[in-house]
Amino acid sequence: MSPHAELPSISMLQTSTSGSFVQSRIQLAPLSSSARLKADPRGLLLEESDASSGWSTSKPRETAANLDLEANDAPPDRQGGNENACVDEQPEYVDRRESLLSSPLRHPNGTFMFPDLSTPQQEEIAQEALVQAEESIIADNNPESENGSDGGYESDGFSSASTSAESSVRDYMFENGRRYHRFREGHYNFPNDDVEQEREDMKHAMVKLLCSQKLHFAPIGSNPQEMLDIGTGTGIWAIEMGDMFPSAHILGVDLSPIQPDWLPPNVRFMVDDAESPWLYPRNHFDYIHSRHTVMAIKDWDTLYRRAFEHLKPGAWIEMQEIHHRPRSANVDGSVPPEHPVAKFWTLITEGLDALGVDLEISAGGNLPRKMEEAGFTNVTERVFHVPIGTWPKNKVLKTVGLYWRTILLDGLQAIALGPLTRGLRWNREQVEMFLMEVRRAYHDNTALMYMPLYIVYGQKPTTAY
Repeated sequence: MSPHAELPSISMLQTSTSGSFVQSRIQLAPLSSSARLKADPRGLLLEESDASSGWSTSKPRETAANLDLEANDAPPDRQGGNENACVDEQPEYVDRRESLLSSPLRHPNGTFMFPDLSTPQQEEIAQEALVQAEESIIADNNPESENGSDGGYESDGFSSASTSAESSVRDYMFENGRRYHRFREGHYNFPNDDVEQEREDMKHAMVKLLCSQKLHFAPIGSNPQEMLDIGTGTGIWAIEMGDMFPSAHILGVDLSPIQPDWLPPNVRFMVDDAESPWLYPRNHFDYIHSRHTVMAIKDWDTLYRRAFEHLKPGAWIEMQEIHHRPRSANVDGSVPPEHPVAKFWTLITEGLDALGVDLEISAGGNLPRKMEEAGFTNVTERVFHVPIGTWPKNKVLKTVGLYWRTILLDGLQAIALGPLTRGLRWNREQVEMFLMEVRRAYHDNTALMYMPLYIVYGQKPTTAY
């Protein structure tokens, strides 16, 4: 079974309509996550080339200044993209899986997720997870139990102004013991060191487990040719999309050159600031994707406007963002503001606001509204819950919650240092003292905490140029 295969189409329950975009809740199902990206995201030991997979060492990473794309530079079979995708009607989803679950689930490190369950039993709990996510997550009768399937995981622990591969692109800066990007210094307030890269790859694995192994939700068809991944990070999403669509070109851009060297031949990375003017031709991309950029983007209106200009008529944009305000599955649905986790995210929100970043942008229908204002149509918002901790009864959701809590705990210092020291002018000692209480509070399973994940996608009209 290919780790990049997808499930049959996930049905969407229309719960309400606001404006012209549809708000709905996505159903969940688990599938095995791909191995964590190091030299090769599929866990292979590659030599100079791997003829069986088509992978090879990458060419030197590009920067925006040395990228010279012209619309007719591509071979004839790559020009124009997929005609079936460029229609206002959403194209029929192409099923890439023969069955829901054909092999046991595994963690990114390769260990079995549920070694005590057969594959049919795992499929059964996957279906149970779908039903619960449609309505509400059922809590474990023993919510203080920490017997989740940890599988070896532990907690706590395109721009005209861009330069070529000069020192500012490749160099790093160090602050409060953590490594940060040097290129466009200060635009991103979080580190990019090895610890953070591992956390980013775990976030990718968590989202795939939560979203039925789907890498995208926008109906981009079976033959998109030009894709852009904004804020690509370690490049794991772009690489898996390159495997899934071998005839496509996938470009990942990020402020940090932290992507691997072993790549599919159709994937490349570039050091660039997506909030600066783009060099790409207008009407160039079939699909633009971004995930987990809510803590970085300052001007969403301009970003959407540029994306609209550079997408082909009929092409799609998709944003996947978590709203980092804890909520509760308890009756009143709220986490008390004095709870250390709630207090932590209030301070992070204030710190980022002082730095020009609106952390609240992902909630309240803001992203779909801004997408529509930029001119996109068929704008759809899907929302589903990411549990924090092992409080769900369903084993799949329990594992998702374990992943997410581990991600939050491992990233606690990384998340806090920039907003609190740069934005609120705390010193490092104040930050570390505050984090001690927050670490303990993340293990509070009685609070039934979760965070909503918003998946928003829209289409450029076929008549727009």
